[in-house]
Amino acid sequence: MHSIDLFVKNWGSKDSMVPIDKNDIDELESKFNAVLPDSYKYLIATYGLVHTPNVLTKICDLGVEISEVQDFLSLEDVFSLSKLYEMTGMPSGHILFASDCKGNMFCFKLADCASKQFDVAVWFFNQQLCTVTKVSNSFIEWLEQFNEL
Repeated sequence: MHSIDLFVKNWGSKDSMVPIDKNDIDELESKFNAVLPDSYKYLIATYGLVHTPNVLTKICDLGVEISEVQDFLSLEDVFSLSKLYEMTGMPSGHILFASDCKGNMFCFKLADCASKQFDVAVWFFNQQLCTVTKVSNSFIEWLEQFNEL
């Protein structure tokens, strides 16, 4: 979990983050009838909702072509926004977990969360185009791209 710890150290805002209770995570999984990847659960159970305001600045300064992450969603937002975005054009079968600064979302495919796994691919929902594209083969790999900036 070194990559996750390093991501929070490098990019997490100085605001206090509150770890999310395991029971609340279990409840969210029950609502989706899914099992979130252990790597993601480690992040939110250890650190809470990470806010990364400096990622965008660094990406712009370097001219890097990756989509920036700004906020990890609350568990309530994970569920409600996943349903809301489906109603407004996002293809069904995704679990949103983080956003950029433009209303685009990072998500897991619901089908990838059918059984317990350590890590799964990360997908990007472009709200303007209503498209979902794979941006990383795993959650940890996705975080590592920010650690390399």
